[in-house]
This record gives sequence, C-alpha cells and structure tokens, in this order.
Amino acid sequence: MDVAAPGVAWRRCLQDGNNLTGADLTGANIKSASFKRAVLDGAHLANVEARDAKFVSASMQGAVLDGAKLDMSDFTSADLSNASFKAASLRRAKLYDAILKGVDFTDAILTEADFTRADLSGARWTDGVTVCAEGSIGQCHPSRSGTASQ
Repeated sequence: MDVAAPGVAWRRCLQDGNNLTGADLTGANIKSASFKRAVLDGAHLANVEARDAKFVSASMQGAVLDGAKLDMSDFTSADLSNASFKAASLRRAKLYDAILKGVDFTDAILTEADFTRADLSGARWTDGVTVCAEGSIGQCHPSRSGTASQ
C-alpha cells in the first residue's frame, strides 16, 4: 500500500486504527476506504474523493476537509472538533453522535446529512455567518452573540 501523501490512491483501503496525525492527503482518492478509530488530528484532506468512506469513531480534531467530496460518508461518533468543511459536499453523510464543536461548514452542502445527537456547539453554519449556540444537539440553533440586545 502507498504511504500517506497528497493524491494517494487508497480506494477501498483499510486504515482502521492507524495514526495519521497531521498527514497530508490533499486530493487523495479514498472512496469507500475505512478509517474506523483512526487518528487524523490535524490531517489535510482538502479536495479528497471520499464518497462512502468510513470515519466511525475516528479522531479528526482540527482536520481540514475543505472542498472534499464526502457524500454518504459515515462519521458516526467521530471527534471533528474545530475541523474545516468549507465548500465540502456531505450529501447523505452520517454524523450521528459526532462531536462537531467549532467546525466550519461555510458553503458546505449538507443535503440530507444526518446530525442525530451530534454536538454542533460553536459550529459555523453554511452561510458563513451563523454560529450554532452552545448546546446545539442534532441541529444548529443560532447563537445570540453578536446581535444587539434591547
């Protein structure tokens, strides 16, 4: 198997439990690959082709997934704190029980994404302006901070 590198072809590869902290996988093809319980903290996954990839229980704190194609990917119970999904496609993605605190979804496509029991506290929503309030579980409740109080 090829080593972690930009553009690597890991389609259908098993990376379960591997430590890929800080790995640069920019533009990689990881369609249908499995990263269950893997550590991808600070990893660069911008513009990856990752349709139907499995990131179940993975640690992906601070990962950059900008422009990634993540349709139907599974992030069940993953820790994505402070990750960036700018302009990423997450159509029909599973984010059950995921930790999404401080995530940036600016311009992301979230059509039919499932956020059941996901913690969206402090996440920046797709409009790039709305920030989800503390305690936003399962859906984004806009924060009142930054608005004029009367």
